[in-house]
Amino acid sequence: MNLDAFFFYPFAAILLFGALRVITARNPVHAALYLVLTFFSASAIWMLLRAEFLAIVLVVVYVGAVMVLFLFVVMMLDINVTRLREGFWQYLPLGLTVGVLMSIEMLMVVAHRYLGGARRLRELPAGYSNTKELGRVLYTDYAYAFEIAAVILLVAIIAAIALTLRRRKDSRYQDPAAQIAVKRADRVRLVSMPAEKD
Repeated sequence: MNLDAFFFYPFAAILLFGALRVITARNPVHAALYLVLTFFSASAIWMLLRAEFLAIVLVVVYVGAVMVLFLFVVMMLDINVTRLREGFWQYLPLGLTVGVLMSIEMLMVVAHRYLGGARRLRELPAGYSNTKELGRVLYTDYAYAFEIAAVILLVAIIAAIALTLRRRKDSRYQDPAAQIAVKRADRVRLVSMPAEKD
């Protein structure tokens, strides 16, 4: 087994295990942690393939966005924070396990780079940028697929907003159209009263 396969198979196994646990975990906190582990493992595989831009974007955008989105969902559901803090020790073993696995993966990527695994790949010319090459391929060969994916994501965003948008009976709101349409006679009524005498 060569060095590339030695580093690839553990990352792929962790990725598949994490992806399976994302859809089978009953606890949403556990599912989010497994999703972070899955994204991190995919990022490590992309680092092995020398696609550094994709690896960094996956970690920064998806891992960060998933955790922020999860926090927003927790805040919108009005979950009791004191009860959530009480369950901190319950989630600690899983969080530590995910953290240790991510640290081991980072060490394996760095070790792969220094043990010579990266030298077995095709040598690239000086000044080569995988970000520039990715942009060239994405916006020339796959331009239609990219635009279709953008439209699908836009429809998904609009559908998510439409599904979560609801009017509450207990909330007060102002109707600007009704405020503009008001006439002076509707707001002010002049009353003629006789003057009072002492």
